Amino acid sequence: MSETYISRSPAIASRLLGNEMIVMSVTDSTFFSLNELASVLWDAADGCTSLSAIVERRICSAFDVDPQIALRDARQFVQDLSAHGILIVSTQPQAAPQPEKVPA
Repeated sequence: MSETYISRSPAIASRLLGNEMIVMSVTDSTFFSLNELASVLWDAADGCTSLSAIVERRICSAFDVDPQIALRDARQFVQDLSAHGILIVSTQPQAAPQPEKVPA
């Protein structure tokens, strides 16, 4: 199975409230409340790190969860949010976003 790379859509707004991330699609105003575990996935969605590496390094190291179950659940989470345009999924790493240059 090929690797999956995820990144956050630029068409969203998000805010961390306590241990939960609140995400809103600016295209259809759909809200999502992400629990602590899903918030870790969300935070790690940089487009450069594979989903399996995120699960191994960030999820399994922080939570007492079986790696196979964690990866299965992460894939479902990614599928659900990508269906709403919240996450962008690719089979190749994506270039890290470049910071905006401020005119001197």
